Amino acid sequence: MATHCLALATTLYPRMTILPLATLNREHKMMVPYELKQGQSRLFHQLPSGLNMEVIYQKGVELKDPVEKKDNSNLKPPIVFIHGSFHAAWCWAQHWLPFFSTNGFDCYALSLLAQGESDEPAGPVAGSLKTHAGNVADFIRKETKIPPVLLGHSFGGLIVQYYIASMQPRHLSEIESLHLNLHGAVLVCSVPPSGNSGLVWRYLFSNPIAAFKVTRSLAAKAFQTSLPLCRETFFSAAMEDSLVLRYQKLMTESSRMPLFDLRKLNASLPVPAVRDPSLPILVLGANDDFIVDAKGVSETGVFYGVEPVCIEGVAHDMMLDTSWEKGAEYILEWLNELEKEETNC
Repeated sequence: MATHCLALATTLYPRMTILPLATLNREHKMMVPYELKQGQSRLFHQLPSGLNMEVIYQKGVELKDPVEKKDNSNLKPPIVFIHGSFHAAWCWAQHWLPFFSTNGFDCYALSLLAQGESDEPAGPVAGSLKTHAGNVADFIRKETKIPPVLLGHSFGGLIVQYYIASMQPRHLSEIESLHLNLHGAVLVCSVPPSGNSGLVWRYLFSNPIAAFKVTRSLAAKAFQTSLPLCRETFFSAAMEDSLVLRYQKLMTESSRMPLFDLRKLNASLPVPAVRDPSLPILVLGANDDFIVDAKGVSETGVFYGVEPVCIEGVAHDMMLDTSWEKGAEYILEWLNELEKEETNC
């Protein structure tokens, strides 16, 4: 049975690095491990550094196509999901991986280094914008057959923005290699291109109580011990206590190192300006976001020359919130429109 499962994983994802079975059955790094849903696999992509990055994979359901084609022109692009601070691949596996795979998309949720079940690098932090984007690029280069849609949340959205900037030839002097092209990019409740300092200062002047709560919740990690603060930071008020508690435990266990050194991060910002009209970008905000305000979402939209969209009735963790389907359905509609435009070209 074990040999059969390994063979099946290799068949479904032939280019993924499959570690020895004993390694796959290693102890969980998270004390509260996430149990996969039906149809999901936990695999590990080996980076050039030798470190292994957790990937939760869910194959897209084959949809009937009246016109059979021999090339890849009828394939839906895979979606690669990038999480933010205190999260890991599991945050996408709960709702959005089943949703998008049911609609025909192969889905890959990555856990950045030192997050979730991924390995830890040497040093005090998990990485930088450059190293995280480089690890994502390595995964895309080796494991996807066609350009994917890259979808990032919160600080994961900032990593996606750096990836986009690194695709441009004029920035080759700043990076080691050109990142591969994308089919599109989706920025969900993303930290804006200038970083989070503007968000913090706006809160300080406009709503000092909220600023204190955000600082206490995230910088002091008080969300890990306070259920009400965890709910207010990430979720809608209607979220059940049992669900908040479950996600609180998963978030507490997800990050063994800080995702970034924030001082060094802010010194490297803003993200280099990019004006590439050929790359479709969706900027999606949440109307009840306690972390990224409307001005932050607007800044990102202006930066990319697109009109941002704010989803009503959802909070910062749009993919886990009580109305998670609202954001997912809007993204699906956007992806379907892209497909129609390409078909008509």
